[in-house]
Order: sequence, then structure tokens, then C-alpha cells
Amino acid sequence: MISTHRKEEFFMSKEFNYKSVLAPFIKEFISIKESCGQHALRYKWILNEIDLFVYEKSLERPIITKDLIEEWRKTRINDKPSTINCKYSIWAQLARYISRHGQDCFIPKLPKFPSNTKNFTPYIFTHEQINEIFERSNKLRLQNRSIKAALFCIPTVLRLLYSTGLRISEALSIRNKDIQFDKKYILIGKTKNGSERIVPVNDSLQEVLLQYTSYRSKIPLKKLSEPDCWFFTKTDGTGFTDKAVAWWFRILMEQCGIPYIGDHHGPCVHDLRHTFAVHSLMQMSQAGMDLYTCLPIISTCLGHTSLSATEKYVRLTCEMFPELTMQCSEVNSFVYPKIIYQK
Repeated sequence: MISTHRKEEFFMSKEFNYKSVLAPFIKEFISIKESCGQHALRYKWILNEIDLFVYEKSLERPIITKDLIEEWRKTRINDKPSTINCKYSIWAQLARYISRHGQDCFIPKLPKFPSNTKNFTPYIFTHEQINEIFERSNKLRLQNRSIKAALFCIPTVLRLLYSTGLRISEALSIRNKDIQFDKKYILIGKTKNGSERIVPVNDSLQEVLLQYTSYRSKIPLKKLSEPDCWFFTKTDGTGFTDKAVAWWFRILMEQCGIPYIGDHHGPCVHDLRHTFAVHSLMQMSQAGMDLYTCLPIISTCLGHTSLSATEKYVRLTCEMFPELTMQCSEVNSFVYPKIIYQK
């Protein structure tokens, strides 16, 4: 059995050795993605798969053809539809990039992406589960010391996600200059919708962030305090990815006795965002706020561009929140389908 430390180190320090005829283009393509500030780890993994397939085919010219992609597709029998859609997107992006450099490549169309929005049921943590997750995160320990360990940030990252509803990619993109402790807000510049937004920081979260900053300042690296440095870093001063957070979160789920449902029903790190939305909505409702006043506020906090996105995002049930659903008319009852809820 691979130790926790070795697994984390594998995900965080994996070096990709592209060696097919497409390798030069793949490396340049990744370099461009990273220069734009994108987290390119998923691109690297998928392109590594593509590179290996092309290498085994022994292609002599860097040309992507329709037959090549169709042959590759036949090998991906275990990929789920959303993964196939993502991989086709990367095939298409790479093909366009190579075509711009003088090689006439076939650019595949993305397969129809099945929408599971109506059937999607997020996992909503109870307040007791959230408290236990936080308490156990404080007690996590590495089996081996490593300068590349990401565990140092995990307790703070999880509290930030639950307190603000940030996406994990947004949280990990925060730089020192983005946090205004005196004004109690964080400027989120890298968002899914491409627009900046300000996220408020409450007193308890501010205390956690300041504590993390004080401990981080003890690391003997000068650059950690520079404005453009990542706020969340490994102990060697480099940033880390959502893979590391997801890995430690799964460990916490096991320790808390929270079963993994699977089939996109979690629980996963992203469910902290769902839980933030539901708990916040419930708290405002209990405080006497009208439901139709609550939804726009939650929508703004989550960074949604429309209220309909929030209606689909926040899933409630009559069993969980009977006093809240009583405020909904029959016309709007479809907004809150049943969800899987386990203690």
C-alpha cells in the first residue's frame, strides 16, 4: 500500500515525458496555457495519454487525422461522457494549434454533452459533519517530512471554501495582494465566468487566515510575502493543485465515517460550495428574510451571472428544510428537487 505522503508526492511532482511526433507541439501548447495563468495539470495528464497513444502508433508526421482520433476513441471505453467531452476539447485545441504552424490537421467536433442538471444531486454536509471535518483537518499528519507537502494549507483552504463558497480553482488562484485584511475581503480575479468579484471575509475566517499567514511567515523563504506570490503554497514556496486538496479531503471523509456515494454524488471538495449555499440560504430564511431576497444574494456570492444558475445550484428538500419550502409557491417548487442526504 502506497503511503499518504508518497501518493501526494506522486500527484504533485509528476514529470511528463512527451516523446511522440506531437511532443514539440504539446510542450509549446502547455507552455502557452501556463503563461496565461491557467492550471495546466489536467491538460498535461490528458496530453500525456494522447502522446502515448500517438507514440505507440509510430506516426512519422505531426498530423492529427480523423482516423487517428476515431482509433483513439475506441480505446476509451471506460471514460465517462464528461471526460470524453473534455478530451475531445483538448484534441481540438491541439489540432488547431498544430494547424496554425503549417500542418493541416483534422479538428474534431465535441460530442454532445449529456446534461445531468435535472438529475444532479449534490451532497450537503450537516453542521456536525462540517465541524468534525475541520477538527480532524487540524489533526492530519504526514507520515514523512517533505518540503513539497501541501498539507500545511489544507485546514485553512477547507474553511475558506465553506465560509465563502469559492470554487477550489478560485481559492488556489488567490495571491497575497488579493487579500485585504483591513477591509475584510478577497478579490477573486480568476473566475469561471471571467469576471472579478469581491468575497467578504467574516471575523472567524479572518482569524484563520491571519493564523495561517503567521505560520507561513516562519518558512525561511523571502518570496512568500511578496504581493504576487500565491497565498496558499507548499512549504517549498510553490503553488499546489486541486488534486492535493481532493486527496486530503477523501482521507478526511474516511476518518469522519462519511461514505463515498460515487456517480457524481460525492461527497467531494466541491460539495463545500453546495453546502455553503444551502446553509447560507437556510440561515437567512431562519432570520426572517424572504426567499426571493435570499436567492440574489447567494447568486452574487457564488459568482453566478444569472439567478437561474443559482436555482439549479442550490438543491433543497422538503424533508431537510420544511420551513423554507413552505415559502415557495407551487410554480417554483421545481427549483428544489429531492437530494441524497446522509448523516
